[in-house]
Amino acid sequence: MATSGELRIEAPHRELLDQILDKWSLSVLNELCERPCRFNELRRAIPQVTQKSLTATLRRLERNGVIEREVVSTRPVAVRYRITPLGKTLRPPIDVLLAWASRHMPAIEHARETFDGMSGS
Repeated sequence: MATSGELRIEAPHRELLDQILDKWSLSVLNELCERPCRFNELRRAIPQVTQKSLTATLRRLERNGVIEREVVSTRPVAVRYRITPLGKTLRPPIDVLLAWASRHMPAIEHARETFDGMSGS
């Protein structure tokens, strides 16, 4: 992004934001902010996500350093995921975005209704 007040989202920024702000990533981060979780705990906490999507989401978040994967030496061996210190720094900007969405949702819903009415949808 430019520092002169101009908003420029470069490709690396766009890719990162796409990977950490998609619906499954936000749900996973929400769960992991509370406590470390095993894969199946995450599946139960986010019942709409498929196993394949959850696996892909966890890998993306781990690759970006936002969560970490810990192998727990139990029988059978288990894997637990936890948010990293870097991942915890996402909370304030996400909270700001959610507050903005909540504050402006009536205007957004009105704009959608107007648009849908004009386009015949």
